Amino acid sequence: MTEYFIDQEKYLYLILLHVCMALCIGTVAMLAIGTLLITYLQHTCGMFRIASYRIKQAIKIDILQNVNQKSKILITRDIICAINIHRQAINLSKHLLSIFEIMFFCLIVVGVTCLSLNLFQLFQIASSVNNIGELFPPLLYSSVSILYMFLANYMGQDIINHNDDVYVTAYNAQWYKAPLNIQKMILFLLQRRAKEHTLDVGGLFHASIECFATLVKTSVSYFTVIYSTR
Repeated sequence: MTEYFIDQEKYLYLILLHVCMALCIGTVAMLAIGTLLITYLQHTCGMFRIASYRIKQAIKIDILQNVNQKSKILITRDIICAINIHRQAINLSKHLLSIFEIMFFCLIVVGVTCLSLNLFQLFQIASSVNNIGELFPPLLYSSVSILYMFLANYMGQDIINHNDDVYVTAYNAQWYKAPLNIQKMILFLLQRRAKEHTLDVGGLFHASIECFATLVKTSVSYFTVIYSTR
């Protein structure tokens, strides 16, 4: 252990102030980054919703029943705009992921490890100590780990759902009654559905509710191994 030659009793309050300030600054920084990322991802979901709305409005039944040159131009313009917004939303989510991918990968590893170790500590304290108060720290850390893993994967699932809504809207629209050039644009959009868009972290984790369940299951498995070999 490193010795700093400081009288801990004399400077107790200064040390506590330093520790509290460091924890507060770190917590605020993490919350700020997380909130900013959630805001950007919600903005991306909004772009997907706009693309869905434009497709729905472009291929309405009353418009398709009276197709003329002017309506063809309007429908074509709206479909092109919807496709461009959809592409921009995908590119934005990919760009955000490329910035935070290394951090996300490290957080996943730390989160799984932290959850496994805290579960192990929780069971150790529960089986050997009568003081219930000592259960609080590992229980708190475990809850925070599960919460942050859930929120991160929920945002990824939200992106997947909104992206799928664009294709579902295109499928449900009566695009087959539209002019041939508009049908080709819709088919071009539908062909992109063959490759699902997900927030892929390190090629191993695809942010989704299924991934959250996998991470929790993995953490419990590691805890079981540690607990059985103690």
